Amino acid sequence: MLRVLGTGGKTCEGMSRRDVLQVGALTTLGGATLAGPWSSIGNAAPRAGQVKSVILIDLFGGPSHIDMFDLKPAAPVEVRGEFGVISTSLPGYQICEHLPKLAEWMDRTTLIRTLSHGYNSHNPYAVMTGYTGGNDARDYFSRPDDYPSMGSVCHYLGLSKPGLPPYIVLPALPGYTQALRRCGPYAGYLGQQYDPLFSTCAPKLDRELPPGNPDYLDDVRIIGDPQLPQLQGDLTVDLLDRRRSLLEQLDAGAKGLDAARPKIMSHWQRQAFELLLSSSVRNSFQMKDESDATRERYGRDILGSSVLMARRLVEAGVTFVSVHTEGKPNAHWDTHANNFNMLKKLLLPFVDRSVTSLLQDLKDRGLWDTTLVVMMGDMGRSPRVNKSAGRDHWPQCGFCFMAGGGVKSGMILGSTDAQAAYPKDHPVSPGDICATIYHLLGIDASTMVPDSTNRPHSITHGGLPIEDVLA
Repeated sequence: MLRVLGTGGKTCEGMSRRDVLQVGALTTLGGATLAGPWSSIGNAAPRAGQVKSVILIDLFGGPSHIDMFDLKPAAPVEVRGEFGVISTSLPGYQICEHLPKLAEWMDRTTLIRTLSHGYNSHNPYAVMTGYTGGNDARDYFSRPDDYPSMGSVCHYLGLSKPGLPPYIVLPALPGYTQALRRCGPYAGYLGQQYDPLFSTCAPKLDRELPPGNPDYLDDVRIIGDPQLPQLQGDLTVDLLDRRRSLLEQLDAGAKGLDAARPKIMSHWQRQAFELLLSSSVRNSFQMKDESDATRERYGRDILGSSVLMARRLVEAGVTFVSVHTEGKPNAHWDTHANNFNMLKKLLLPFVDRSVTSLLQDLKDRGLWDTTLVVMMGDMGRSPRVNKSAGRDHWPQCGFCFMAGGGVKSGMILGSTDAQAAYPKDHPVSPGDICATIYHLLGIDASTMVPDSTNRPHSITHGGLPIEDVLA
């Protein structure tokens, strides 16, 4: 039965002095967990959560909620757009006709239709931290005093396993061409030792770009697989693995330096190397282990490969994995033009095949009850179609899709007005989403963490767990 609720509330031998300094630059790749960070501010230690891992799929750019999960077929054509609806496995609920596989999962998942905030910006800051008070003049690019991401908070509070990075971002740094450091995925004031391990990628186009605006193509795919990062220049994990133990090399190299120099390598910097040399991490990145049939199910593009990689990482025991769909020329959801062709030919097929493949694999591999899947974006899209057959920014209303451990099956939370412009009831904030994720991981949503001046800050920015979606 359909349930709609509207109320309620991650060197060569003979090292030089420069080599050791370069080694120290790896502070962003992982770190050790400090003992008892909750005790200094009076927080309770994390309890055993309902889930062990989270996969967050960030549909960067702003997925069109009105063309996916909240269609308005009775609205005027300039509002309802070009797509029809299809019935789903949840009686009485319909979604976009171009999501047929996902339609079969709606009776086993949760959908929030009233995600609403005022942060109109293209970065994952609100998605990853729950903070919505930023502005582009200050908060577009990452800064050391940013609020920390959920994955970084999990790491700081000790949700990690020995020999595994607790927090990994796929397929690369969120930023066009991997050069733009958008705020959101980092540890901010908690310190670089709690930054995620960012995979890298060398994306290629499946054919030459045609003339015209490359940002709104609908027939060119970006292909490639996420890779473990290189350590420095041409220094790769495989190269290190073929040589003596890295720590032995560091100790040998340090003997030739002054007495203070060996102290450059702190415990967590050493652990960063250990994580990258971990067989569990390396094995998880060996996509050749997957069958051709599995690769085809998820999709051979960079985004399908990233979702498959996320499954492999949580299977290995990684706590928090985020997949960001940003990429040039057209792997983003910022559909100011050519909205319907991009969705129909490229973006919706990606969601339909990769997300449903992920859900099925979690079921088949016994990971469903211990893994939470969350799919959302930085904003929704405007109700009215513009002159370029696109939809513009609309943070006032969007969606959050959840599946797996700890959330209800067949749950539709909240309803919107006749144009899917504003919530009619039960508006949900990014902070509420974060609070719900923390709650399912066993972290009290009221937990405070200190900034660089030791001032306490809420990890949810006032958000509360969404009780109506909790199983």
